[in-house]
Formats: sequence, structure tokens, C-alpha cells
Amino acid sequence: MKLQHLTLLTTIIVLTILLCSTAGCITGRETTNRTVIRVLPAGSLLQPFDEVEKAFEAQHPDVDVQIEGHGSIQVIRQVTDLHRQVDVIAVADASLIPDLMFRQDPATGVNFTDSYTPFARNAMVIAFTNKSRYAEQITPDNWQEILTRPDVRVGFSNPMLDAAGYRTIMVTILASEYYHNATIFPAVIGSHFSQPLTVNCSTGIQVVELPEIMRPSDTKLVIRDGSIYVLSLLESGGIDYAFEYRSVAEGHELCYINLPEKIDLSSPDHAAVYRNVSVILGFQRFSAIGKDRRGLPIVYAITVPNSAPHPDQAREFSDMVILMTKEGGKGWPSPF
Repeated sequence: MKLQHLTLLTTIIVLTILLCSTAGCITGRETTNRTVIRVLPAGSLLQPFDEVEKAFEAQHPDVDVQIEGHGSIQVIRQVTDLHRQVDVIAVADASLIPDLMFRQDPATGVNFTDSYTPFARNAMVIAFTNKSRYAEQITPDNWQEILTRPDVRVGFSNPMLDAAGYRTIMVTILASEYYHNATIFPAVIGSHFSQPLTVNCSTGIQVVELPEIMRPSDTKLVIRDGSIYVLSLLESGGIDYAFEYRSVAEGHELCYINLPEKIDLSSPDHAAVYRNVSVILGFQRFSAIGKDRRGLPIVYAITVPNSAPHPDQAREFSDMVILMTKEGGKGWPSPF
């Protein structure tokens, strides 16, 4: 008899838990059917977009903004290659959108997107911490010498996936020319691969062609898929210096060296100088749509894919991004 009572009591408890879970009493709040808006930004936008998410959800309690950061190329490939349902895409290189998305989706016959809005600028810097080797010695005048020292470890993101990666290569090539020192690019980056990366100037433009797999041959150079992983290495002491965006360095309270405008890809006034550098991506899937990334001033852009499940809310979110970028703040890129 006691066993029957115990079984009955157990059944009642289980049913109560299931009913409460369905009603929302496990979390202490009533569950609602919120519209999920999926936003994929470049990794350098994660901190600002966290603020946009909070502001947007405060205005729209019925919306759940879900943000997932990647390198800029990888962000676009989530839609074009993996065919994920995404509402908003924001990248750190505006030119990637027309190059990779102004083309038909074979499944629908419709372009992946037909428009985009530039909304921010940035600059490449050299980020470090107080624990980095020679942190007390590095200056805007000697950074190139510090980074070439054998015991200094340098990191940047994968150029096949992230705009900051191919921009790092551009910056070091531009630095070689700016400082009249052709050894800067090979000493910092080019010579640290089993097949060294070389600069070809036969067309009058300085061109570097990358292998499909970016795998350094020694421990001096470290490459990670996205800038967020590079930052983790820098903050943990796994590397000494990282090529990063200024807004990211400021947002993470890192030390950093500003570079001359003719090098840092920040200024439209020097666009002609930047265009003298080109990085050809080795990723074969880009062969049909162009693998050539030319040096350009850094411009961020945002778009709503034509396949966005919630285009109205996506456009409203995009408008808020543009507005909040103009207001700025810690960790935000400069408004366009």
C-alpha cells in the first residue's frame, strides 16, 4: 500500500513539473512567442551590436535578437554557401557584399541581396598588453623593428575568412614601401610559411597570392579563424602583438600603436595609395566570383538578405545600427 502511495505521489510530482515547465513557472516568468531575428556581424562589431541588441529588444519586447559573430567573409558564406536563414548581415569590408552577394542564389534565381548601406569606418592598429615582450619599448617609430625580433610572437586573423586578415597583409606591404624597407613584410609575415609569401610587382601593383591553407611554418606567427580568437591569445599572453581594428583595441582596453594614415587603411584621402596593394585569396570557391581583394579604405556595411525571414524587423534593426553608430561609444567604429 505504501508503495502504491509513493508511486502515485511520484506521478503527481512529475506531472506538476511538466505543467509548470510548459506554463513558464520553472523560469519564474511567463514564456512568450517572441520573433527571433538572426543577426550575423563581423567579429569586430560584437561589442557594439550587443548594445544594439539590448536597445532593440527594449523597444520590441516581442523580438529576440540572436547575434552570432564571424569573420566578414565567413558571415556572408553563412548565407551564400550554407543557405542559412539570416535577417541581417554586417561586414567590415563593404566591397564584399556586391562581390559575393550581388549574384543569383541557384535555389531561388534571386540575388542574395541587391543593396547595402555603408555605416562606419575604422583603422588598423597594432594591439598589445602590458605583458607583451618589449611593451615598454615599442613606439609608432620602431614598431616594425620590434615585430621582427625573433622572440616576438605576432597574430592576425585568417585572410580566407576575415577582412582583418587580408588587411594585415596589406598593412605590412604598405609599411615596407612607406618606411623604404622591403624586409618588413617578409620578416613579420611572408617568410614564416613553408612556401614563403612573396610580393609580385610585375603589373605595377604589389600583389600577394595566398595559399588555400594559411599554416605558418614556425611559432612566431599565429593565425586564427577570427579576430575574437586572436584577442583571446593576446590577452592570455599566447602572442605579444596582434593586428586589429582600433575600435576593437579600445573596446577591450588594450594598448595599441597608431599607424600612419598611408598604412592604416583609414583615410579616403589615401585611397590611391591603398589600391596599389592586392591580396589574392587562395580559396578555390572564390574563383568564379573573384579572389582579388584590393586595398581600400576600411568601410563597414550592413544588408538585409533577400531571403531574410523577417525583413521589416531586419531593416528596423539596421536603421538602429546606423543611428547608434553615429552616437558612437567605447568599442564602436567611427561613423561613415
